[in-house]
Amino acid sequence: MTEWFENESFWREMYAHMFPDERFEKAQEEIEGVYGLVGFEGKTALDLCCGPGRHAIAMAKRGVKVTAVDRTRFLLDKARERAQAAQVDVEWVLSDMREFARPVAFDLAISMFTSFGYFEDRQDNLRVLRNVYQSLRPGGACLIEVAGKERLAKQFQPTLSTPVPGGGLLVQRQKILDDWERISSEWILIENGAAKSFTVEVAVYSGQELKALLLEAGFAEVHLYGDLNGAEYGLEATRLVAVGRK
Repeated sequence: MTEWFENESFWREMYAHMFPDERFEKAQEEIEGVYGLVGFEGKTALDLCCGPGRHAIAMAKRGVKVTAVDRTRFLLDKARERAQAAQVDVEWVLSDMREFARPVAFDLAISMFTSFGYFEDRQDNLRVLRNVYQSLRPGGACLIEVAGKERLAKQFQPTLSTPVPGGGLLVQRQKILDDWERISSEWILIENGAAKSFTVEVAVYSGQELKALLLEAGFAEVHLYGDLNGAEYGLEATRLVAVGRK
C-alpha cells in the first residue's frame, strides 16, 4: 500500500503553502542555531529528508560539503533549482531515509521541520536513526527538530483553517491515533471552488521518548532543547530539538 509521503501530488499541491519564501529566508538563521547547539566546526553535513533544500543550501553557503537526501523527485528538482540560483554545490540524493547510510562520512546530520517520524512502524523510525549513527564520524552530532508531543497536547485543536493566497483556504482536520503515538491530519485545500484532500500521518514524540529512541540507536549522549536557540525543553517550549552525540 502506498504511504502518504509517496504521493508526489501532495508535495506538488502543498508546496507553496508548506514552503513560502519566508521559510527559505529563515533557513540561514535556523542553521546558525543548529551550529550553535552542536558546537559545529566540521566540514561535512547530511540533511536528511531535505525537501526543497532550505537548510542544505544554507549550510553550503557557509562552505560546508553537504549531502542532502529526499525520496521525492519533485522536491529535489526544486532544491537543485534553488542551489543553482544560489551558486552553491550540494550533493542531492534520491533515496528513502530508511535505506540511506554512508558509514563514517559526516560531522553533522540534521532532520528539520518535523521530517522525522513518517513511518507507522516504530522499527522503521529507529532504523533511520541507526543509519544516521552509522553515517556519522566519531564525535559527530545528530540534530532532530520536530513538534513535541507536550506542546501538541497542550494546544491540540481538531480543526485548523488557514487562508491561502488568492482567496483559498487550507483546512486541517486532526485526530490522535494509537494512544498518542501518532497524529493523523487530513489536509483539505480549497481553491477556485474545488477541494483537494490529502492525509498526513506522523509519529509524535515527547522529549523523553525521542531521547530514548536516540539512545537506543546508539548515541552516547542526548540533550533536549525547546527551540534552535537553546531554550529549555519545558512548558514554554515551541519545538522539540534533540541533539545526539556519537
